[in-house]
Amino acid sequence: MTLFDSPAFEGHEGVHAFFDEKTGLKCIIAVHSTARGPAAGGCRMWPYASSELALEDALRLSRAMSYKNAMADLELGGGKSVIIGDSRTQKTPALFEAFGRAVEDVGGKYWTAEDVGVSPADLMSARKHTRYVAGLEGHPAASGDPSPVTAEGVFRGVQLCVRRALNRDLDGVTVAVQGVGHVGAYLADKLHAAGARLILTDVNEEALREVAARTNAAVVTPAAIFDAEADVFAPCALGGAINADTLPRLHAKVIAGGANNQLADPEIGRALFERGILYAPDYVINGGGIINVAGEIRALERGEAFDAAWVDGKLARLTQTLEEVLDRSRHEARPTHEVANEMARARISGAAEKRAAA
Repeated sequence: MTLFDSPAFEGHEGVHAFFDEKTGLKCIIAVHSTARGPAAGGCRMWPYASSELALEDALRLSRAMSYKNAMADLELGGGKSVIIGDSRTQKTPALFEAFGRAVEDVGGKYWTAEDVGVSPADLMSARKHTRYVAGLEGHPAASGDPSPVTAEGVFRGVQLCVRRALNRDLDGVTVAVQGVGHVGAYLADKLHAAGARLILTDVNEEALREVAARTNAAVVTPAAIFDAEADVFAPCALGGAINADTLPRLHAKVIAGGANNQLADPEIGRALFERGILYAPDYVINGGGIINVAGEIRALERGEAFDAAWVDGKLARLTQTLEEVLDRSRHEARPTHEVANEMARARISGAAEKRAAA
């Protein structure tokens, strides 16, 4: 399958591949759309089994960022970068300096930030060679770690979906959280404080034990989380968690979590709808982190300090947008992911038309 034949290509404006022999950097930067503004999306470092898989991930994530930024009402387009490599053994400051040079070569069309396998310290190395880096610390415009803001948005989305599907608040509701990395851990804390009963899993056993201890949660193996007797399933790990194999095993009436690309394919979204499972489209519910990053980009571009109130306002609007998606899904008898995709595409095309007419 060629690049242009990929189902995830969907009109990408640019796909850039970079290799640096000295540091071993192998990187793909995908820019899906700049209709609403410069593309923005995190950098992921992962030991992909092939360059084809890395490309597919970059394309899917980049497209999702266009939709996410549009639904969060940000003046940003969608992009994503992936570095092929094991973040536990192959990270070096020099490699991320080379990555910074790659970002600079894209010419300001793409702003990067952290994602799986990448830390603010890594991006400080990249920042030596490009200004198009957000999610850092130590300057007036800095937004800091976006994970707590992502988790807050997901938490509000879970509350909304539980009210819609179960007609109750979170007290006593059982939530199965798949993945307790930064976002999943913060989400677990918030759910526990709201009175939810938790079932947790993660491949990182140390992190799992730590979060479970402070939230009084039950622990299951990664394979068993899909069989958990839970009201809500919250995917907070890598994408594709809901697929043809896992869907029949789920007991939950709500799927709402922080992971990107939770559905293995669009048909899964329709199957969820037909089974009466309420699905919060991932790029809507998990948009808090990019809102936080957008606040930093906004401050940098204006030469101002970071405005937390602006972020809070956008986060509140994001929850209203999710509510609009749920309303339209119910009134139009259509799956939530189809409604959200339609809304996101309309916002992107509308911005492109305005830009063309200017």
